[in-house]
Amino acid sequence: MLCTGYTKVWELAPNELVRLDGARGTTLRVTSGGLWITLEKDKRDIVLSAGDSYTIDRGGLTLAEAQGATTVCVLAHHVDESRVVAKRPHRYPGIAGWLGSKFAPDDMGGYSPYY
Repeated sequence: MLCTGYTKVWELAPNELVRLDGARGTTLRVTSGGLWITLEKDKRDIVLSAGDSYTIDRGGLTLAEAQGATTVCVLAHHVDESRVVAKRPHRYPGIAGWLGSKFAPDDMGGYSPYY
């Protein structure tokens, strides 16, 4: 197994967000996909690709977001974690929605005027 010796394995969907509280000392190792990490009160953004690892060096809130389907090996003693699957924004919000509806293909695959 790719994560032998690790506490747990995360199989993350694209854009899935993991919220970690008090994760100092936790090691994250990406075995496939990519992971974007940001830490509370830290200006850095950490981006991991397959084969990369990172040990969280601060307390407080840590957010990790999958960049595509991602597998992460996690080595931690005790961490409060919660997951959120990001919802895609509405396809056509506001004025863009109105324009999109006016210039969208018709049932025949072509474009018809709205008047």
